Amino acid sequence: MNKTMLKLKNITFSYGNSIILEDVDASIQEGDFMGIVGPNGSGKSTLLKICLGIIKPQKGSIEIFDTPISRFKDWGKIGYIPQKATAFNQGFPATVEEVVTANLYPVIGLAGRVRKCHKAQVDEALDTVGMKDFKQRLVGRLSGGQQQRVFIAKALVSAPRIIFMDEPTVGIDSKAEESFYELMLKLNKQKNITLVMVTHDIGAIDKRINRILCLSDGKVLEHQCGLDTSCDLYGQAYGSHAVNPIRHNHGRRGGNVGAS
Repeated sequence: MNKTMLKLKNITFSYGNSIILEDVDASIQEGDFMGIVGPNGSGKSTLLKICLGIIKPQKGSIEIFDTPISRFKDWGKIGYIPQKATAFNQGFPATVEEVVTANLYPVIGLAGRVRKCHKAQVDEALDTVGMKDFKQRLVGRLSGGQQQRVFIAKALVSAPRIIFMDEPTVGIDSKAEESFYELMLKLNKQKNITLVMVTHDIGAIDKRINRILCLSDGKVLEHQCGLDTSCDLYGQAYGSHAVNPIRHNHGRRGGNVGAS
């Protein structure tokens, strides 16, 4: 049985009088490649930030690796690729190597020295994403797809067990997007890194992931990929008119659909 990496119970969050999430229960299992989808304003990014401890819910509990989030300290196990990570200031004078190394400073210390072992970690992360030969290049002079790989390497350098991504394919072309998904599947299957991704791109993810959380009206509906479930679940989240043209043929690997 796969281990529970993160567990949300009775999560409620609101901005003023507007309820974004209400009594949400969800879990992330080891080895998941999970997509989080839903209409604009449904709370996808909010849910991600709650998982990362960036914002606190008004109600409910969060456990990471069986530890309450208030006591969790080992944040190196958690990787994060923010929204529009590729929108990098082209004039910023940082090399690829420097950007990736920055994620090791919680271990190195701001006044610490970058040692040979740290450089080896950076080289390994860059090699994993196919960017080792670019480590002395300025990040601002790379293409959008290349910049994205650098930020994936930055997330990888601390050897995370789970990586959260907030719409990571925004701003890259279709070729770079395909390359991105190939890399993510490699990390998930070969390195057993659990992946959680907020996205609007249902057509791209439904053949690659194993679970989908659909957010709508403050609730979460879970879709276990594997059955030809057509559009029923997506219709509940997006509305029937928004998703009628989409068909989901996941093959016959097994699985079921349920509400969290």
